[in-house]
Amino acid sequence: MDNDFYCKFIKPDQSLDSFVENIGMFHNPADEAKEAVILPDGRVDLFFMRSGSGPFQVFLIGLETEPEQRSIPPETIAFAVSFRPLAVEYILHTSIADLLNSGKNLADDFWDLTDHDLKNLEIFTEKVTEKITKLLPGSVDERKRKLFDLIYSSNGEMSVKELSEKTGWSSRQINRYFNQQFGLSLKAYCNILRFRASLGHIAEGKLFPELNFADQTHFIKEIKKFSGVAPKELSKNKNDRFILLSVLKQK
Repeated sequence: MDNDFYCKFIKPDQSLDSFVENIGMFHNPADEAKEAVILPDGRVDLFFMRSGSGPFQVFLIGLETEPEQRSIPPETIAFAVSFRPLAVEYILHTSIADLLNSGKNLADDFWDLTDHDLKNLEIFTEKVTEKITKLLPGSVDERKRKLFDLIYSSNGEMSVKELSEKTGWSSRQINRYFNQQFGLSLKAYCNILRFRASLGHIAEGKLFPELNFADQTHFIKEIKKFSGVAPKELSKNKNDRFILLSVLKQK
């Protein structure tokens, strides 16, 4: 990435793995905005941030199904918890169906975090881990846990029929759950995870389908649908504008 814009992500404690994918931060210390394209990644993000002398703010961002051009203001520092969808019900106790491709402000005292917690990723992680640990449910619907385990482990490539059979949960019930809770179908969510898995290959310069796409044409169409550009342009990642791809290239 360029010398000014900086981001870092760390894995949470293993006990939170079913609910939290990672905890991270980004910092734009420059006196000009950083132009970025946010790509669908199947995560639900909770942001704690401040820009310049502006107020401390807390945002909840729902799932994305399309690329979004964003301008990260100068002197912005943000820390984020990237949740797996299971956390929406069991940690956040809400529905995000109305937040598809959008977000909302939360109270600035959410989780009792303040401006002073935006100093150090390790300290921030320690504090939110403690908070989430206290919110962990006593039990989880095992059908849901197994469903998400299968979706993630297969990179979204398992069919709805097979997921239904393996979880003992009808596809109709699963889709009702997804639409009511997240605002999209199971199939649509699986396609997002397949796209995201493809980003790892594109970051390595592999511009042909490594996953279960019908053919090269279908692959290109899906990549353009979720990123706005063809695989070749995405791979070039001019000006590091595709932040998710930049992070994958760092690994």
